[in-house]
Amino acid sequence: MKRNFFRSAMVSSIAAILLLTGCTSGGESKQAKGNVNASLKGVPEVFTMEDPIKIKVIRKIGGDDHTAQFLAGAKEEGEALGLQVDVFTANGDTAKFHDAINQALNQDYDGFIISHGDDDATVEDVKKIVKAGKSVVTFDSNPKLSEVEGVTLTSQDDEALAKLSLEQLVKDQKGKANIVYLWVDGFPPMVRRDKVYKETLVANPGIKEIERFGVATANTTVDTQNAVAAMLNKHPKGSIDAIFATWDAFATGAARAIKEAGRNEIKIYGIDVSNADLQEIQTAGSPWKYTAAVDPKLIGAVDLRILAKKLAGEETPQTYDLEASLVSQDALQKSKDPVNMVNLANIIDGWGKSTAFEEDWMKILKEHNKK
Repeated sequence: MKRNFFRSAMVSSIAAILLLTGCTSGGESKQAKGNVNASLKGVPEVFTMEDPIKIKVIRKIGGDDHTAQFLAGAKEEGEALGLQVDVFTANGDTAKFHDAINQALNQDYDGFIISHGDDDATVEDVKKIVKAGKSVVTFDSNPKLSEVEGVTLTSQDDEALAKLSLEQLVKDQKGKANIVYLWVDGFPPMVRRDKVYKETLVANPGIKEIERFGVATANTTVDTQNAVAAMLNKHPKGSIDAIFATWDAFATGAARAIKEAGRNEIKIYGIDVSNADLQEIQTAGSPWKYTAAVDPKLIGAVDLRILAKKLAGEETPQTYDLEASLVSQDALQKSKDPVNMVNLANIIDGWGKSTAFEEDWMKILKEHNKK
């Protein structure tokens, strides 16, 4: 990223030196932090200015704990590096999502994280951001974004998430079951998960889909609960063996409907996890048996690190997938203490931890900002 280091009172010789370090017009004047050589040695110069670098995180979907965790991860990681991080969620409103991007583009942000921009309009928005000289990382968004020069598209390993959950369903049901599929089209991660689902049905003809539905709204969990409750009224007890939920907001709504209807013979196999999800799965009698997930807070943190590397002018990949894990109800309920997103690491090795894209200079910067 290029930044404006000019100050009107500086003598021409200093201005010339700053020109060589990569300054341009159009940004706020920045002043180096004190004792740079002593405490910030090895840190890219762009991170040594008194005025913080400003980051905007804009997410299309919302209204769920996964979104809150993702935004918190990005914000905490950025602030640890001394950056100003502002977050926004459009709660599924496409118009608000694009409006937020275009408004932020006209403000003094240096970098962007764009989450769940599934349409072609997002690609055009990102191209405008790049053209303006800003750095961009995208998450679970339009695959075409990986073709935009300088942009990194990150994803959960959606194929692995779907495979882990579905393989467990097939195993538990011994290859024969009537299932309900909770899914919504249009989002890139859902498309990838659907591909694995279709392959699973072909490979396991004893698994029969009897219903499918789903919608992403500002109240997805409540809307799903109502839809599942209505669906259960159409199918008598014993006619449904399992639900495959491709989003934790779906699984949470389904779990509530199943318990209210007294239909705990139906087992839920989901994707994604949060503190609220873990609480539900640990509850005695919960139908939610397994969920495949990547720590959403870690996703936000890793995306922020990639963005920081871009701001520093360092090489970053066009795409990056985060590794998935399978969380079982049995393991959670055997724990002596209630399990949350932090101590889940006691059950799943490496949960919530990753050194991906964490450079030595980031550690120096974090230590400096503790002071």
